[in-house]
Amino acid sequence: MINPEPQSEDAIFQAQVQKLHELTVWGRWLAIGFLWMTIAPLSLWGLRSEIRLWRDHFTWAAVRYGLADHRLSALGLGLCIGTLVGVLVWQSRNILFGMPLEYKQRLEERVWQIRKQGASHPLWKWVVKELKM
Repeated sequence: MINPEPQSEDAIFQAQVQKLHELTVWGRWLAIGFLWMTIAPLSLWGLRSEIRLWRDHFTWAAVRYGLADHRLSALGLGLCIGTLVGVLVWQSRNILFGMPLEYKQRLEERVWQIRKQGASHPLWKWVVKELKM
């Protein structure tokens, strides 16, 4: 009789890799949410006088000079928009074309590290313990 143990262990391992990927996605979206809840309002507050001007007389030149005069606010908005676009492109690529081999191998290595470290690892209860059996 063939032992079904290796297949079930491989299925559990792949489920753990998938769970780690899901946690990575959630972490990225939480980080973006944090940026948009903290940095974006502060940046927009710094641009409040310029926004009033843009509402009255909108031109792209006014936007350009307004952002050039308020570099810190422009940097904050650029950070928020850049991370949002980056994660959208990353997640779209993963959905449309699948995970790249290198990324999947890194996830597998991290799952092995989590398993090796055991319950003292912060991700143990979400990656390994839930899917143990």
